[in-house]
Amino acid sequence: METHPSLEVKGSCPDLTIYAGEVTIGEEDRNKMDPKKRKMEKTRITEAACALLNSGGGLIAMQMTNKSEHPVEMGQDLEKSLRELIMSSNIQGFFETKQQQDQFYIFVKSWSCSPEDGFTKPRICSLGSSLYCGSLTSKVAMDSREAFDFLKGKKRCVKCSPTDDRANKIPGATCQNSLVSNPAFEIFQSKKLEYGQCLLFSESTFIQFKQFSTKHVQEYMKNIIPEYISAFANTQGGYLFIGVDDKSIILGCPKDNVDRDPLKTVVNETISKLPVFHFCSSKDKDKVSYETRVIDVFQEGNLYGYLCVIKVEPFCCAVFSEAPISWMVDKEKGVYRLNTEEWVHMMVDVDPEAASKNLSKDFECQLNLSNSPPHCRPVYSKKGLEHKVDLQQHLFQVSPDHLKYTPEALWSELCFEHEGLEDLVKQQIRSFSCGLLILSRSWAVDLNLEEKQEVICDALLIAENSPPILYTILGEQDEQGQDYCTRTAFTLKQKLVNTGGYTGRVCVMTKVLCLSSQNNNKTNGGSVSPIIYPSSYNLTNIQEMQDLLQALVIVLLNFRSFLSDQLGCEILNLLTAQQYEILSKSLRKTRELFVHGLPGSGKTIIAMRIMEKIRNTFHCETDKILYICENQPLRDFIQAKNICQAVTRKTFMKEYFETNRIQHIIVDEAQNFCTEDGNWYEKAKGITRRMKCCPGILWIFLDYFQTSHLKKSGLPNFLCQFPKEELTQVVRNADKIAEFLQQELRKIRDNPPFNIPQGSLSMFHGFYWAHGVSGTHEITYLTLEKMVSYVADKCDVFFSKGYSPQDIAVLFSTDREKKAYEHMFLREMRKRKRASQMNDESICHSNMFDSIRRFSGLERSIVFGINPIATEQPISHNLLLCLASRAMKHLYILYLSTPEGQS
Repeated sequence: METHPSLEVKGSCPDLTIYAGEVTIGEEDRNKMDPKKRKMEKTRITEAACALLNSGGGLIAMQMTNKSEHPVEMGQDLEKSLRELIMSSNIQGFFETKQQQDQFYIFVKSWSCSPEDGFTKPRICSLGSSLYCGSLTSKVAMDSREAFDFLKGKKRCVKCSPTDDRANKIPGATCQNSLVSNPAFEIFQSKKLEYGQCLLFSESTFIQFKQFSTKHVQEYMKNIIPEYISAFANTQGGYLFIGVDDKSIILGCPKDNVDRDPLKTVVNETISKLPVFHFCSSKDKDKVSYETRVIDVFQEGNLYGYLCVIKVEPFCCAVFSEAPISWMVDKEKGVYRLNTEEWVHMMVDVDPEAASKNLSKDFECQLNLSNSPPHCRPVYSKKGLEHKVDLQQHLFQVSPDHLKYTPEALWSELCFEHEGLEDLVKQQIRSFSCGLLILSRSWAVDLNLEEKQEVICDALLIAENSPPILYTILGEQDEQGQDYCTRTAFTLKQKLVNTGGYTGRVCVMTKVLCLSSQNNNKTNGGSVSPIIYPSSYNLTNIQEMQDLLQALVIVLLNFRSFLSDQLGCEILNLLTAQQYEILSKSLRKTRELFVHGLPGSGKTIIAMRIMEKIRNTFHCETDKILYICENQPLRDFIQAKNICQAVTRKTFMKEYFETNRIQHIIVDEAQNFCTEDGNWYEKAKGITRRMKCCPGILWIFLDYFQTSHLKKSGLPNFLCQFPKEELTQVVRNADKIAEFLQQELRKIRDNPPFNIPQGSLSMFHGFYWAHGVSGTHEITYLTLEKMVSYVADKCDVFFSKGYSPQDIAVLFSTDREKKAYEHMFLREMRKRKRASQMNDESICHSNMFDSIRRFSGLERSIVFGINPIATEQPISHNLLLCLASRAMKHLYILYLSTPEGQS
């Protein structure tokens, strides 16, 4: 990674701050400067601006070399370079300036690629693309917008033409070697030429003439070759003649100035270093196809020197003259330059809707990439679930006539616990009449940072005519309090832009308050930074507040979608309000919790998020958190997330955990646990309560409706499961599958197995799902042979539509049946066209075949249930419910039509 040698990142401000050193400010003084020094300063400022634009915004701080008591303008050359950077004359759209004594600041808003003047902007801004193309008789450097269009076109061309035949991809490529259509090829084939000979062709898009430099021949060639090779390779190929003047006269290079072999060597070395990027699957991934000829040039029968000709083939994708010139900044890394691969990926980010035809059908876009900052990931929620606007209104509603404290229950709780807190906070915010004060026991933990235990609470003020302000309230004075508040505010600002997609100007101001202090204004002095931000950073009306709060909803409720791995690009989903309210509980106040969730309500998602919260709240390593489930596939799925240790119940009961590092335990799918190996609940409780003064976390997730056995579960009596929370909104399944789940839930409620508590059945009344997602639910009776063909045919159709084995589960009633029949289904699949192109290892690695019980807690887009009949009749509907809830989109239940398997 190439870091910037002369730009320093300051870490004591709640915003990204780049210190650019000493700079001369003002048109008059800049005109008097040495041109070389003026250019160096301009480059430094422009590179700092590029880094901030691409990294969520911030400010450039500089020391003015020219002292001035009166405000001065920035300077026309600096303004021009910033206009060129953003490809717009509206410099105030992204930059504002301010002078404070001898300090000069440029406030930078985050880049966003919203269309302007009818043109679509690239995803990031750059000082240079390093991409060239041929145009008439010139090579032309592509600006960012042209490079963006060029790369999109190349990507589209490769997608539409899977073959790697370059001649078919680029018009005119087949003409290069034709003696009739291209006389340059005849010269290229020559063994000797005459000094002063006039070539019978002139410069064109495919032919360029350059003369040799009289001094430093090899250095000169290293400088000119990259741009011409990039231009030819990115257009339709061509010839670079070095040793011909612009009148087509052969001059060559005198033999006294250069030898033949070094000429070829410098060409080969220079071209081998050119960065390339492939959208296709070319075998020659790092190669530009070219050929070099060094031709003897004679004068009056004697060898005078040499002519160098490079014949370049059109390239399938993109060839750069060097790495693109684009910068980013990180608080830890500093200012750094993107490499070619990073730059291309950010310029033409993967469109998830293009990657999945079903995404736009089943999901609603909450944040797309067409008008968002560079680091943003696309955010989708399942159709029918709350939109970010609805979530904002539910969680953070703004009233036009008063300042609201939220959550109200937490505010009341904090005021009861801490005498004087209410007066302290109200004194600070008494001048604000419209907005929200959003309280949290730790905003740091909410943002996936470590908690500071000395903090009583944090309060985020979103108010009219003010920038956002983060208040940190301490019980006693603490030197580290300001660092904590600054770090939290900095992270919040970055996430509002880079995760939440907020495109307005924003900086989160900080203030540390102390309950024991008599005068908080004197002791803490407002913002940690003396820099006064322009008034444009204030939220001026309710609409601006709501826009910011909707970005905050994405920051707080996002989680990485399980679709990300399937689509090859990161997609974020949003929690429901019901899920978020459980997740936002104080872990210090809720050490033990039973979470009852109906099928498909997102219990495992909450379990994963709560383990991340445990890590930050208690400053613990992942090996102190234990996740327990019944089945190996779910254990492996969680283990791969690297957020905890994950074991099955059997392993938990066999191994000795009391004396090791485990402090916190999360139990998932607990309704399927049993006591055959001992009392798992008492063991888990004993481990988490080992430290009497500070017990660990024990959260248990379960759904009695999905109980798949009649043994004793080991769970405490239903009435003793306290505190208890419920998840009743189904977020996983398509409409037809959800309707089927509702039918099965009703049957279980009306005729429950004896081991399901009566009190748990009332959850059925809360069952509802997100309508709007179409899907399939079919029940079919077939012989075993026809059943095998049916599944193979269906899978072949799904594979042809772009699905993979990772999207499909074929589930049997028992593991014994899976082992008995799996090979029959595999053998039949191999006969089909698409499946035959996949090896058995890829299908087995996908865990496509499994039993219903072992697949509990997991999900797939397509699920086939093979004769799902329970060996114990009272739980037949529970087994069917467990099967159906695994299917997100398509569910096929296949019963044997023979007497032995007839349902």
